[in-house]
Amino acid sequence: MNNPVIPRFLPAGERALVVEFGTRIDDAINRRVLALASLLRTQHVGKNGVQAIVPTYRSLSVMYDPQRLSFEALRQLLLACIATLDENLAPATRRWRVPVCYGGAHGADLVSLAAAHDLTPEAVIALHTAPRYRIYMIGFLPGFAYLGGLDPQLHTPRRAAPRTITPAGSISIGGQQTAVASVAGPSGWHMLGRTPWRGFDLRRSPAFLFTAGDEVVFTPIDDDEFARLDAVFADPGWVPQPESLPGSEQALTETGL
Repeated sequence: MNNPVIPRFLPAGERALVVEFGTRIDDAINRRVLALASLLRTQHVGKNGVQAIVPTYRSLSVMYDPQRLSFEALRQLLLACIATLDENLAPATRRWRVPVCYGGAHGADLVSLAAAHDLTPEAVIALHTAPRYRIYMIGFLPGFAYLGGLDPQLHTPRRAAPRTITPAGSISIGGQQTAVASVAGPSGWHMLGRTPWRGFDLRRSPAFLFTAGDEVVFTPIDDDEFARLDAVFADPGWVPQPESLPGSEQALTETGL
């Protein structure tokens, strides 16, 4: 790896270690996190006391059995793994074209967010659908996808008064992030629209649709198309399919997907 950064190793109770690669939302940092997660998942999880991993934007939590593996031994193992990471870290292997019905009943904050930035709702939609986003992490709620790559013109502080409940599939903005909600839940983010896709469904296998490192592109749809797709994907047998990206077959095999 060029210009390697030595991470911090932090204890998280008696059975977990956190590897912290940085202190900000950054694509290069997240690639290091996901590259290490991939290496551990394929070579170490389930072996010699390493039990599970949880990647985030900038850190990786590693759960371990302290009766089989000490904190220091795990730290040395992780340092050795980090030294072998390829400089072309964690390339995206799948791209999802996610349909979104913007505004109206599905996007209660579209108009107010547009006004706050002196934009029209149509301009907000155009700016929001232009990027190719990267899924930095899955968290908060099962399947909730945090995306990086939001246009700076749309960066918006969170709502002063969070909602106690927002619908599953909500597409929202909070700060410099945008996200695809998976299940209904509370939120202080600004709701732009909603997708009929189910990011998490226990009736499916796998239950999670998205994976950290995937790419997302949003595609606008109208109310009629939303209703049609919502009915289609209510059946767990109908699962959206991603586009495969160059090198994806080998990469997906290596990451166990």
